[in-house]
Amino acid sequence: MELFNLSPAHPIVGQILAQPGINAGEFELRHFPDGESYIRVDSDINANDGAEAAIFCELSSPDDKLLSLLFLADTLRDLGWRNIRLLTPYLPYMRQDIRFKPGEGITSRYFARILSASFDHLITIDPHLHRYNSLDEIYTLSSQVLTASESIAHWIRSEVPGGVIVGPDSESDQWVSSVARMAGCEQLVFNKTRAGDKDVSIDAGDLSQFKGRTPIMVDDIISTGRTMIEAAEQMVSMGLNPPVCIGVHALFADDAWQAMQQAPIERIVSCNTIPHPSNAIDITGVMLKGLLES
Repeated sequence: MELFNLSPAHPIVGQILAQPGINAGEFELRHFPDGESYIRVDSDINANDGAEAAIFCELSSPDDKLLSLLFLADTLRDLGWRNIRLLTPYLPYMRQDIRFKPGEGITSRYFARILSASFDHLITIDPHLHRYNSLDEIYTLSSQVLTASESIAHWIRSEVPGGVIVGPDSESDQWVSSVARMAGCEQLVFNKTRAGDKDVSIDAGDLSQFKGRTPIMVDDIISTGRTMIEAAEQMVSMGLNPPVCIGVHALFADDAWQAMQQAPIERIVSCNTIPHPSNAIDITGVMLKGLLES
């Protein structure tokens, strides 16, 4: 298999390319003076005629990366590669899954159509499946949804034994339940009301039985950080220890990283799906297994 890497700075790609049978695809991607993209695949086309290909692309801030990704996929298709896989640790455009206000675009569906037109198979980790039961509801390509739950649970058992797993809102329940079961911890999930992107209120309920314990908040995405900050402030005010906050995907929009560091939070941890200083949980093995089984 040829693996074409559009995210050369990503820490897990080198480990994947070290595996037998996975070769680094060679290509040139640059821009003309007028800003348009130029793409050329340099791998031996004749030797790889009909061979399988995969593209690794970390898709946070997707609008800046999508065109290059599609041009590379379509070039490979034109040159004879088959079964073209997209390997992306973070799958964007999943949260706009309904029209919250009249006239809004349901961009999760539109993005799914775009990727489905250029790829045969998608491999990703913990996409934000809230109102969708699976990616098959919006993607017409085949897909593998991998999870970081076991890696997170292993980290918790090692670093925060005896903690209480907390879901800051109902959307996080699917990750909280899985991680709590694997880590052997108690769990609870709060209720959240969102009035705006950075305006949230949390109802934590009665936490008296957990006084003196260390809460471990687990969610798929840390974006603005406001949900975790609000939950942390409430828990500390009720006598719990400052929480450890774990996110699968470290987006940290705007000033979220600085705001969380100033909040009553003991530690902020993420998986290395998106490179960030908070990365402490390695999911390379998860992605590699998914690729080899695809």
